[in-house]
Amino acid sequence: MSARNRRLPRHRAWPLTTTDINECLGSYMSRVTDLRFLRGHDSGSIVLGTAWVAPNPRNYGHGIHPEMVGFRIDVHPVAATERAAIRVVLRAHALPQLHEWITQAIAADETWKLTPHQHYWRLTHGHLTHRDEA
Repeated sequence: MSARNRRLPRHRAWPLTTTDINECLGSYMSRVTDLRFLRGHDSGSIVLGTAWVAPNPRNYGHGIHPEMVGFRIDVHPVAATERAAIRVVLRAHALPQLHEWITQAIAADETWKLTPHQHYWRLTHGHLTHRDEA
């Protein structure tokens, strides 16, 4: 489906497709509970994000639904004129790093899995960085 049909402004585009992410993650895609192509405000330099959605038993019966526990991936829109160049960088660097982050998270201990985590990839002046954030 085109960006226009998904109500993304004409000057914005998503740098990755569902197929890109499926190819990267392979069988781990079954652990992704939410894949979102964001439409909202400008995300600044963020181009890709992932999160571990942990069960939250501490909030008196208002926890996370068991079907939502897992990984969430957010693809942030970028300038349409820069989409192709950003896609090359993300496919070459960010997607393998995403695969590695998910691999490590799956192997993590119970303490890690009981806590929510977020990881973002930022592209600034052609330089891709990534890190865990609270």
